[in-house]
Amino acid sequence: MGEQENRLVRCFASVFPWLRPEEIRTISAKSAESWDSLSAVTLSAVVQEEFGLDIDPEILPNLDSFEAFRTYLGQLNLGGE
Repeated sequence: MGEQENRLVRCFASVFPWLRPEEIRTISAKSAESWDSLSAVTLSAVVQEEFGLDIDPEILPNLDSFEAFRTYLGQLNLGGE
């Protein structure tokens, strides 16, 4: 696991602090009752701050899981991996 993924796990942990890291890596809006609109907005804000980016609002509905965020960040080629 690379530094970018570690940072993303920390972002998710700040929004879902009761989850273990292995649970975070499998979380999605469909699998987690606690993933609601407020947590989605909070999570996107935390990720944007952590990685210094502005996520296009049109893309936000597609970022509905840890894997979706990981893939999105990987496509941005932020370096450090």
